[in-house]
Amino acid sequence: MDRGFSQEQLADMAGVSTRTLQRIERGANASPETLKCLAAVLETDFASLGKEQTMPTENAPILPELQPDEREAMEYVRDIKAFYTHAIIYGVVIVGLIILNIVTSPGYFWAIWPALGWGIGLTAHGLSVFEIINFFGDDWEKRQIKRRIGRK
Repeated sequence: MDRGFSQEQLADMAGVSTRTLQRIERGANASPETLKCLAAVLETDFASLGKEQTMPTENAPILPELQPDEREAMEYVRDIKAFYTHAIIYGVVIVGLIILNIVTSPGYFWAIWPALGWGIGLTAHGLSVFEIINFFGDDWEKRQIKRRIGRK
């Protein structure tokens, strides 16, 4: 079913970002709400859209199906990238706050408080990404899923 929509048009009409649509086309799981929005725009059944795995759009590349280990590796690399992006943003903002602190009130070093607070969050993010401390790992997810569907 080719409606001739570009990615941008389909994303705009469905109320999702183009990036979200691209992720779905690459095989990422979409939320039920996102699938419902896309199904409404494409005038198709929600259930069949969830099974199709890819959204029909203009110039959509045909990608090979990923193996589970390849998908897991890609997710891990994305998590690492997100952590490094977080660390860079932290560094830039904290340096800016230190400069602002020195210029506006050199007698009191208040920039330490946001640096410490955000630094704790950044540290937790890094510990989670590099699986040093993983409170919400695969075992936790499996237990929660079993609990939600009523299995012990």
